[in-house]
Amino acid sequence: MFDNIREDLRALDGDWGAQGFWVLVVYRFGRWRYGIRPALVRKFFSLLYKFLYKLVQILTGIELPCEVVIGKNFVIDHFGGIVISGYAKFGDNCRIRNGVVVGLKNIGDPCAPTFGNNVDIGAGAKILGNISVGSHVLIGANAVVLVDVPDDSIAVGIPAVVKPRKRDQ
Repeated sequence: MFDNIREDLRALDGDWGAQGFWVLVVYRFGRWRYGIRPALVRKFFSLLYKFLYKLVQILTGIELPCEVVIGKNFVIDHFGGIVISGYAKFGDNCRIRNGVVVGLKNIGDPCAPTFGNNVDIGAGAKILGNISVGSHVLIGANAVVLVDVPDDSIAVGIPAVVKPRKRDQ
């Protein structure tokens, strides 16, 4: 847990005051508590996690449940209005900004997007449904992504139009 927290702090350039860092600390604690034995002690830590999760959600406006799978160097840039479904999966070196929603397309279909490595998600973007977003992808600000996005692409617009990414971008 502490190694991951140190990496998270390094990814945020050592900014202890970043709200994204607070969220990641609570997220890491939530993941860590699953390995605690005996069950009675784990229940105490689970109660503490639920309190901290709600507190950080209220203070930052960021919802990142511990069920989400995130890779290394996950960065929450800016704060507020970020909601990530517990079914989502992120690769390494992903960055999200304020107003981003990653979640379910339909309530009856509990599947959220899966992201590759090096994905940069612009402010206000909505990525919804059982879709795959490849590696080295840029998702534009306020884009609404409802379809798969292949590697080395850009997704922009409402609904998002997927275009090949030029290597210099």
